[in-house]
Amino acid sequence: MALVASLTLSACDDKAKVDISKQMGGDPLLPQARNFLVPPMQVPDGVGWKDKQAPQVAAGLGIERIASGLLHPRQLYVLPNQDVLVAESNGPGQEPITTPKQLVAGIVKNRSGKGAKGGNRITLLRRKPGAAGEWEKHVLLEHLQSPFGMQLVGDTLYVANTTNIMKYRYTPGQTSITEPGEELTDLPDTVNHHWTKALLASPDGKKLYVGIGSNSNITENGLDVEYRRAAILEVDIATGGSRVFASGIRNPTGLQWEPQSGKLWAIANERDEIGADLVPDYLTSVQEKGFYGWPYSYYGQHVDQRVLPQRPAMVKKAIKPDYALGSHVAALGLLFYTGTGLPQQYRGGAFVSEHGSWDRSPLSGYQVVYVAFENGMPKGAAQPVVTGFHSADEKSLYGAPVGLAQDADGALLIADDVGNTVWRVTAKR
Repeated sequence: MALVASLTLSACDDKAKVDISKQMGGDPLLPQARNFLVPPMQVPDGVGWKDKQAPQVAAGLGIERIASGLLHPRQLYVLPNQDVLVAESNGPGQEPITTPKQLVAGIVKNRSGKGAKGGNRITLLRRKPGAAGEWEKHVLLEHLQSPFGMQLVGDTLYVANTTNIMKYRYTPGQTSITEPGEELTDLPDTVNHHWTKALLASPDGKKLYVGIGSNSNITENGLDVEYRRAAILEVDIATGGSRVFASGIRNPTGLQWEPQSGKLWAIANERDEIGADLVPDYLTSVQEKGFYGWPYSYYGQHVDQRVLPQRPAMVKKAIKPDYALGSHVAALGLLFYTGTGLPQQYRGGAFVSEHGSWDRSPLSGYQVVYVAFENGMPKGAAQPVVTGFHSADEKSLYGAPVGLAQDADGALLIADDVGNTVWRVTAKR
């Protein structure tokens, strides 16, 4: 533990030099890369929320707790009858430890509460008519394998486990599914350095898009385990067949359709270990057959000198992302807001949840931000909307935002996997 403490404190020797606001938008400031045997780490200790404690919200908004006592809630999905599904999960814990950094980083991150055991289940939340306080909780599905993405197409509920996509018959209003379900397709699941599988159905209900993260930081586990990873797969619902839709995206953790243009957009977590100011995570439109640089380059054609052999031809093909969110913010949730329940300034753009950094000082992320859009493209700096997930001295962590959803009233729902809570943000009454 002395080693862990010294490495955590060493983050103070490598504080960020760039104002993170200059790493937001279409042209982020990217300083010179640095190299570390073991990168400096800073993660607050997970303490959870006190009874009446809650995140802070921007002016004109209110926040309430609608579910607590969950088992690491990660993703949210609102059904047509307005029941809310919560995927409670964490990684399967099977990744082999191959470097000192992995060992220490695992210990430090677990101390934050981010490594807590997940429920491997989907819980259904139902609002009690006319009642205030927490919503009803029902276990809809259990005995899953690190579930993350959820989509309903017709009467079929699709669940993206870390190993596969399962499909279940869904009847509106039911609170439990006991049938075993059927596998639609398997998904890459060796090593599972990145285990989350984001899921999004096409508007016509014929395809599913799946975000598959890389199996390493920069291919240090070899290229063989990166097959069909760092990519977005397109799965045919009728046959279960799939293809790589876009590649070179290190960890696409959230997928959404942008309402005005109809284009596919993603958030992505970029690489680590080259400094507190590199590399910005991002929000981008996704081009069919597009290549976004990983592992050979970042943020377009900035070459990562650590990756051998170098591939200049691949770097030349790399597409620059549309919008930087800041280095190490760990964007995990994306929602294009289409409601009218929130104030006017939050309409027509995207909410992004930032799970928070582990190798940056001062901390970055640990908030939900709003990115305005105009003519189908992001505009201006990301605005903090929900904050206060850690203490002012950055030593204690109360919660960390992950999945986002919009309910029937246009409220913003937030899954908080450190606080084991679902929050609901509304216009202040």
